[in-house]
Amino acid sequence: MIIEKILGNLHDLPAAEAGAVAGLHQEKVVLPSGQLVKRIQRVTTDHGKELGIRLPSGSGDLRDGDILHIAETNMIVVSVLPTDVLVVAPRTIHEMGVVAHSLGNRHLQAQFFDAASEYGAGVMVCQYDHTVEDYLKHVGVPYDRQERVMPVPFRHAEHSH
Repeated sequence: MIIEKILGNLHDLPAAEAGAVAGLHQEKVVLPSGQLVKRIQRVTTDHGKELGIRLPSGSGDLRDGDILHIAETNMIVVSVLPTDVLVVAPRTIHEMGVVAHSLGNRHLQAQFFDAASEYGAGVMVCQYDHTVEDYLKHVGVPYDRQERVMPVPFRHAEHSH
């Protein structure tokens, strides 16, 4: 089977549609975050079914909960593996600026969340790197190492001087 479009996302479905798919068996395509950016790939579900994904140019990245296929009794959805991350929680805007500048110089991708997020505070989240952890310890900025399913994948930074 070749998947050429995403049918929706379980996390974004209106209540009426969510009820319609709630009784369906969920077959999962389990992916690491790095594979979410690939438009064309071959994957295998947790039931051993092989699928091809061939999304059109300009398609967004895959996300946790994306519905790839719906049949009478089951559906196939994307399930993203947690990523090893550092959740950085600076105490002041000055700390945030210093940390963001330092990590930006390393071309490390980061995602930012506010107090209304699941983190409950304004935080910066980046992929785990032991040198970043050492830096945060050295400068005394609060952080926590966690396994998280990120809402969008981290991308390698394109860069030139």
